[in-house]
Amino acid sequence: MADPKSSPAKLKNDVEIDATLVRQLADILNDTSLTEIEVERGELRIRVAREVVSAPVMQYAAAPAAVAAPAPAAAPAAAPAAPAARAGETVKSPMVGTAYLQASPEAPPFVQPGDKVKKGQTLIIVEAMKTMNPIQAPRDGVVAEILVGDAQPVEYGEPLVLLEA
Repeated sequence: MADPKSSPAKLKNDVEIDATLVRQLADILNDTSLTEIEVERGELRIRVAREVVSAPVMQYAAAPAAVAAPAPAAAPAAAPAAPAARAGETVKSPMVGTAYLQASPEAPPFVQPGDKVKKGQTLIIVEAMKTMNPIQAPRDGVVAEILVGDAQPVEYGEPLVLLEA
């Protein structure tokens, strides 16, 4: 009898799924910082994804002297959140996908820092499952900072743009 872990499984439309390939893709996710990977072979497309949950940062109001020493080490971990501390509104990604700063590689960026934008104006596009989703300005304002790079993978809730009044 064949080993069920290595033999192909059949879906209802007679497409064979190679379980070993799926396991290899899952191993790649575990070994890297990727959150999803997709492979296409003819009509077959396999997408393996995982949800990334960040641990909450714990801060203690009072700590014994022996524990007080690690507290300053926790302060640098808060440094990357500095852009969110600026006055303004952070426009966050409503989905997991890839952020694009312009409509095509040859096109100019939708917005740049210092640009005045109107409510509903496209700031960035997030591509998810081959669908381009425009991320629009929630209000009138000025683009203070673009927090992602072009063609950068983004997670749900990740800050994309900082708008100031």
